[in-house]
Amino acid sequence: MTTLTLIKPAAAAEPGWMSVCALDDIPVLGARVVPSASGDIAVFRTADDEVFAIHDKCPHKGGPLSQGIVHGRDVTCPLHGWKIALASGDALAPDVGCTKSFDVKLVDGLVLLKA
Repeated sequence: MTTLTLIKPAAAAEPGWMSVCALDDIPVLGARVVPSASGDIAVFRTADDEVFAIHDKCPHKGGPLSQGIVHGRDVTCPLHGWKIALASGDALAPDVGCTKSFDVKLVDGLVLLKA
């Protein structure tokens, strides 16, 4: 898994948003990891070029979600198969739990993360 180097304030962005990478730096149906003081953040790209950011830790046993399989707007944990909604970080039924989600957006082909 490729780790991205954060963090610089995004040019012409609102305060608190940081430039992570270009969208093309994240493979389609893949993820990149951004280190942070509160733990790694996984930034995902869907088949439709949507981007999502969640804590890179499955709520079940802490598996690295960045290494999971992205399908639609969800990711499946590589350790025990829990499915996590990328938009909210919530586990999908029948599983229960959540991981923190982060605000992320695309601006002119750049991925921006709310710091």
